Amino acid sequence: MEELPKFLLADSSSYNDRLYVIHTEYPRFILNVVNDNMHWLEEFDKEDKYVLESESEFLIKKALDFYDSEINSMGK
Repeated sequence: MEELPKFLLADSSSYNDRLYVIHTEYPRFILNVVNDNMHWLEEFDKEDKYVLESESEFLIKKALDFYDSEINSMGK
């Protein structure tokens, strides 16, 4: 099976004003980079939710760093 990149950029013609970063590894999520709204693609139990709440800020930062890096490399 082909290995996927950890992060992917996405957009949709149905939502012209939105850009997304998709995190393909556990915990999988889609992040709207315009408003930092995160949609989890996993189901979590109570213990997992506590850990994720503490790690969400780190995951958002990593996703936004990826976005910035990709956008900056497109301009070169």
